Amino acid sequence: MPITIRIGDKANQAKVKLELDIRKSLNGDLMIFDHGDIDIILSASKNKIVAFPKDVLSDVVYGAQNRLFAHLMKKGIVLPESIQGGAFYGAMEAKMETPYKEDLSAPKMALINISRFIDEERPYFEAVEMYNDMEDDNLIHPDKADSTALGEVPQKAKQGSIQQNYVRDPYSMGMWYQM
Repeated sequence: MPITIRIGDKANQAKVKLELDIRKSLNGDLMIFDHGDIDIILSASKNKIVAFPKDVLSDVVYGAQNRLFAHLMKKGIVLPESIQGGAFYGAMEAKMETPYKEDLSAPKMALINISRFIDEERPYFEAVEMYNDMEDDNLIHPDKADSTALGEVPQKAKQGSIQQNYVRDPYSMGMWYQM
């Protein structure tokens, strides 16, 4: 469902339509789930933006959080000195700037810029998802060259990478550990 945002006074009002996977929490915070690596919380009441890892905290998640807040900092949405780690493990947060005009809304401007950031990042996480789907498909339905039917593997006297009866094989020194 698209979101319509009106910015400016009634005479110079501009409409912006955004399509985001967004929900409103019980306290009125907006939770944005569109990004592939992070979830973004826009809290108008606390005047801050928080980015949480979606699944597992990693360098990829930190990079996405860093790019988000660098994007918002360059657009003048967040205070650069307020970007810091959040109260939750792996979270990153920043406070929003106070608008210089009364008819501008910091949460609305932040929502527009978050949507633009997600649109810039979308090709990256769609490519990662497509690659993962392709890898799963290769494992589930392998090509004829990469697979053999049951019983087609030829038998040999010596087969495999672990050769028996050598001094340095993994099983020869086991008797010393049992004493």
